[in-house]
Amino acid sequence: MPPPLSVGLAPTPGSNCSLSLATQVFQWKRMRILGEYEAIGKWRKEEVKLLKLLAAPLVAAAVALSPITYPPESMGQTVDIENGSSLFRRACIGCHAAGGNIIQPGATLFLKDLQRNGVETEEEIYRITYYGKGRMPGFGENCTPRGQCTFGPRLKEDEIRLLAEFVKSQAQQGWPNLQTRGD
Repeated sequence: MPPPLSVGLAPTPGSNCSLSLATQVFQWKRMRILGEYEAIGKWRKEEVKLLKLLAAPLVAAAVALSPITYPPESMGQTVDIENGSSLFRRACIGCHAAGGNIIQPGATLFLKDLQRNGVETEEEIYRITYYGKGRMPGFGENCTPRGQCTFGPRLKEDEIRLLAEFVKSQAQQGWPNLQTRGD
C-alpha cells in the first residue's frame, strides 16, 4: 500500500508532504520496485546456494551416465564396425539385407539360424565366406573349387576376417540399424 500522500494539507513533522505529488509517487514506486528486487535477490541467493550444494552430485551423475564413460574397447573397434558395415554393404547386402537371406530363408545371419546351422564362431563365418557353402559363393582370393566361388571381385583375407567379426557382432545384437558415415 502506498504511503499517505498529502495534497493541499499543511506539512506535519515527519511527513513527506513538502515533496511534490510526482516526487512522492516516484519514491513510492522506487521503494516498491526495490523491495521486489530485494525479495528476488534473496530468492536467487537461496537458489544459488542450493545449486552449489547439488552441483557436484549432478555433474558426477551426468558423467557416470554419459556414453563417454563407456567408450568402445578401443577406438579401432568403432572404425572396424564402420569398415565392416561398409564392406558388408558392398559385398553381402545383395543377399543378406538386414541379416536375412533372400536365396535360402533358413540360412539367415541371425544368431538362432547361425547356431542351428552349426555356424557359431567367427572362424566358421570366415571359412564359409572364404570358400562358400551350399548356394553361397566363396569370396576368398584363393577360393576353390572354382564353381563354388564368386565370379565377382574377390576379398582379401583381412577383409573377410573383418566381415566375419562384423557379422558375428551384428548377429549377437539382433542386426540393429547402423548409422555410418557415407561410403
